[in-house]
Amino acid sequence: MTGTYEHSIDGKGRLFIPAKLREELGVSFYLAAGVDACLAIYPQETWERFTEKFSSLPMSATKSMRRLFANAAKCELDSQGRIVIPQKLRGYANLDRDVVIIGVNDRAEIWSAETWNAQEEEEMTPEKMSACMEALGF
Repeated sequence: MTGTYEHSIDGKGRLFIPAKLREELGVSFYLAAGVDACLAIYPQETWERFTEKFSSLPMSATKSMRRLFANAAKCELDSQGRIVIPQKLRGYANLDRDVVIIGVNDRAEIWSAETWNAQEEEEMTPEKMSACMEALGF
C-alpha cells in the first residue's frame, strides 16, 4: 500500500477510506493500535500472518500484546466507504477531526494530521532519506 490521503473523522467517529485503499484492504480488515502514535489497518491476510506469529509464541511472551488484541476491531465498510473508529483507539492515536491515512507496504496507518505533518516536516529531508536507505542496505 502506498500514498497519502487527508480526510476527516465525523462526529460519530466514522472515517472515509479512500477507494484505492479499499481495493487493497478487501471486504473486511482489522484496525489496531500502531507502534507509534497512530492506528494500523491490516488487510485480512496480513492480520492472519500477524496472529499466526503471535500464536507460535510461548504464553509468557504474549502478555504484552493483550491490549493490542483487546482493543483491535474487525472492520467492514458501510455503503459510503466508511469505518467507525472506536473511541479508545481514537484516544490512543490522538485522533480528533483531521487525519492522514498513509500506505505502509502491507498495511495502512491513520495519523492525527497535526502529528503526521510535524513528523513528516522533520523527517522528510534528502539527508534523512539517504541515511534511512543506507541503514536498510539500499
